[in-house]
Amino acid sequence: MEEKKIMLTKAGLQRFEDELQILKVSKRKEIAEKIKEAREQGDITENAEYDAALDEQREIEKRIEELTHIINNAEIISEEDSGTDTVNIGSTVHVMDLEFDEELVLHIVGSAEADSLNGFISNESPMGQALIGAECGQTVTVVTPAGEMKYEILKIDKSH
Repeated sequence: MEEKKIMLTKAGLQRFEDELQILKVSKRKEIAEKIKEAREQGDITENAEYDAALDEQREIEKRIEELTHIINNAEIISEEDSGTDTVNIGSTVHVMDLEFDEELVLHIVGSAEADSLNGFISNESPMGQALIGAECGQTVTVVTPAGEMKYEILKIDKSH
């Protein structure tokens, strides 16, 4: 069975590659040093520093595995796919929240890059699904657990 491709922007792929490099080069060395220092303290059976260092090592290795999987299964969103006529993955969308009369800037990304607190909205989220394919000037309705929200699309840019 073929792995599902993970949609990423070029910038997102670069962020993941940079994080992976830091984990492999710097963080692995740091944690190895912590483990070595904790071992040198003597009996490791009741050594809290040693246990904490091993836990940190497991977390780092888990993240390295996650990042490697994401990078190996990445499908880069081409610049042509994220034009300015309609919203697509890779678009930056300026919308007006019609209920709160507030302008929002949203970056539509694949689910691996999603970070809603910083405006990176997954194409698979209710907001992302409502916006994909919409055009400038159009009003979209997003169905949320709190009810329906309406947004007017003010501007569509390519993400950088």
